[in-house]
Amino acid sequence: MKKNYIISIDFGGTKILSALVNSKEGIIARVKKSTKDAATKAELAALLYESIVELLDGNNVLETSVKSICIGAPGSVDPFTGVIGLAPNLGFQNFNIKDALQKFTDIPVLLENDVNLAALGIANFDVAKDKQNVLVVFIGTGIGGGWILNGNIYRGNTYAAGEIGHMHVLDNGPICGCGNKGCFEAVASRSAMVRDIVKDIKSGKRSKLSKLVKAKAQIKSKSLYNAMASADPVTAFHVHKACAAIGKTLAGINNLMNLDMIVLGGGVIEAMKAFTVPIIKTTFNQFSLKQSSKKTKIVVSKLLDDAALYGGIPLTKEFLNIEV
Repeated sequence: MKKNYIISIDFGGTKILSALVNSKEGIIARVKKSTKDAATKAELAALLYESIVELLDGNNVLETSVKSICIGAPGSVDPFTGVIGLAPNLGFQNFNIKDALQKFTDIPVLLENDVNLAALGIANFDVAKDKQNVLVVFIGTGIGGGWILNGNIYRGNTYAAGEIGHMHVLDNGPICGCGNKGCFEAVASRSAMVRDIVKDIKSGKRSKLSKLVKAKAQIKSKSLYNAMASADPVTAFHVHKACAAIGKTLAGINNLMNLDMIVLGGGVIEAMKAFTVPIIKTTFNQFSLKQSSKKTKIVVSKLLDDAALYGGIPLTKEFLNIEV
């Protein structure tokens, strides 16, 4: 019997993660590349196709066996036209990634916001299966949200729902990639934590991360974890401050929505859940109305980065009416 697959591609400001997937076998193979290798829109499309070719050739799969290419992209996207409207962490605007990639292949290309795609994966294959009202929050380079309402993905009337990273949380706060001041992700993302840690180190404070700052090396979530595990006071202060902001903001959202579940994911959670999740839960409880939160569970995705890869399966069913 012929096997059918999809290729799911989840990319953000730092990485491109591509996978060959179906519902029976799960993830068969994956390819990871750096987003930094693509400086232009054309180079990004070519890099995405390069990862597709690697997956097909490396697993002896024909294009005819792949029913869709599902792209999860950060920022505001239109899943019906294939246009990425605004993605501050990519530096691209009004980019029709569907058309750009379709020039390389006849496989149908589908587009969805990356956290929406993760929400679909989490709702169908992960901790939120059978839950009706769920907020998925991914904390990494930025902060993204995806809504499952009444059992279905909620995109909003211009497909921009879930942009919780651009909620205003701090007057006269740091400038966000979107151009506004005091956005949630400018206060509490990994980028925000690193920015504030670097500022303290450059002002003369000692930290386990000082050598990385001096070398102008990128500080990733794993480096933050190592610093936290070493009880580095500078890192601990800024991680705690960011996580408190996350818990407080999620409490405000849940006071409005009274959700079944809030699912956490993203690089910061994956690397540092032992340090971050307790702070988030404590602050969430502190700022929550008891009636709103007494049945709301905060859980960590088991699929983590793979959630968006699985999300391509229900997206393919929705748009092409094909089950794989």
